[in-house]
Amino acid sequence: MMKKYVGAALLTALCIPFLSHAQYAEDALRYSEMNQTGSARFQALGGNHAALGGDPSSIHGNPAGLGFYSRSEFTFSPGLTSINTKGNYLGQSYSNSKSLGNISQASLVIASQPGFQRRWKRSSLGISFSRQQSFHDTYNYGGLNNRSAYVDKVVADANGKSTPVSQLEADFEANGSVTGGPVAYSVPAAYYQMYLINPSGTSGFPYSAVDKNSVVNQFGTLDASGANTQWTIAYAGNLDDKFYIGGNIGFSRLRYKYTRTFEDSYVDSPELISVSQGEGLDVTGSGINLSLGVIYKFSPMFQLGGTIMSPTFTSIKETFTQNVSAQYVDGKVTGPDGTLITPPYTSLPIAPNDFEYSMTSPFRGNLGATVFLQNKGFITGTVEYVGYSGMSVRTKYLNDTDNQAFKTDTKNEITDSFRNAVNFRLGAEYRANLMRFRVGGAYLMSPYQNSDGIQRDKFLVSAGLGVRGNKFFADLSGSLAMYESAFTPYTLSNVQDYSSVRITNKPVNAVLTLGMLF
Repeated sequence: MMKKYVGAALLTALCIPFLSHAQYAEDALRYSEMNQTGSARFQALGGNHAALGGDPSSIHGNPAGLGFYSRSEFTFSPGLTSINTKGNYLGQSYSNSKSLGNISQASLVIASQPGFQRRWKRSSLGISFSRQQSFHDTYNYGGLNNRSAYVDKVVADANGKSTPVSQLEADFEANGSVTGGPVAYSVPAAYYQMYLINPSGTSGFPYSAVDKNSVVNQFGTLDASGANTQWTIAYAGNLDDKFYIGGNIGFSRLRYKYTRTFEDSYVDSPELISVSQGEGLDVTGSGINLSLGVIYKFSPMFQLGGTIMSPTFTSIKETFTQNVSAQYVDGKVTGPDGTLITPPYTSLPIAPNDFEYSMTSPFRGNLGATVFLQNKGFITGTVEYVGYSGMSVRTKYLNDTDNQAFKTDTKNEITDSFRNAVNFRLGAEYRANLMRFRVGGAYLMSPYQNSDGIQRDKFLVSAGLGVRGNKFFADLSGSLAMYESAFTPYTLSNVQDYSSVRITNKPVNAVLTLGMLF
């Protein structure tokens, strides 16, 4: 399934691939969703940032929280994430999991000396490295399909564009300049060279699959890695120990990579044993954003806080790769003239596609409140707004007309597919001498306009504990997220002829924060 553009030199008549605006809309969402960030303390509290201070998470959360610091502090927060998924496809289920370590956050807060004779009591400067998003994912799926195979998608694409044989031959090089060996410039060209599809005559279309009747066992995998990390610089001040205000600037770094496979294993086929597809995407990007936050302490028992966060403006580069391979019964296949031949290729790469674009993530805002239970702890809650429909994507990689079409069509896809979301977070902390006990939860509203029966709303539960000394503290948290997602390996004109994978996701995240006060 072709995902990205081919290079400008390959954009000749009748071979320009379909511009996948829906895919770039999904990419914008992937790089914009955030579940839970910060130190172990804040993650144990359900990811609440709006109305709490005195924590290193304030640097990239609500920067006004830095105004609560009276001493300087250094923290380091290693984390461990366990990905747990179950893929349901064609009535069968497959489970998969993987675990990985990471750095959730590292920070330095430098607090000024208190100004007792001034209304401006103190100020603090904070610098942090934080893991804003994790893209690690894995799942398997499989099932018996008696209605279609991936080759039906290839045939439909070639016939739908009335692609002549001459074009499929032009989209192939026996000695490609990029690979140094045989390379195809489209999936139909690879299938044609491998005799997986055959033309009906000299002109080509309509094409037909070499085997269009056999049942297939289908199996697919995904393995993804990467993260959206951010260096943040924040500054905050405290007026009369009541009004706290702060701002920050964030410099993000995006790294995402996935490999995906899909195989049709033919049952009792006279021609084929199996046909496999592989694809990979490698993405890097860098961005910038700003935040402004305030907290107002109405009394020692109650305070309100809020933050407005600009979109992150990100410049992205990506490379998309594909390959096709096949196994034939007795090493032979029926050619267009009906005779058995030995196919010249059993595996072919598709030429890599490079693309560059820029993305604007959603505008965000939150409002929260904290109620203190004297010296026994507190309860805190946050309401968040995320303007997913305001995401946008644009490029300068193509000509002016195609650049504008890419921007406009992708924006239309975003507004048609996604909606603005309101999220809710709640957390509590109980204090017993040096010990701290915490619980939290969050409801993250699905950004999709149409759920298609998939439970895309995310539910998070978390808990943790900590110990506080005069110069040292340690916090530990664990959180579990629960939600569903979906993936469609290929589509056909009749929705009854293909299926989607329903994926149940239950990632677990553990964070340990070690801090030193000075």
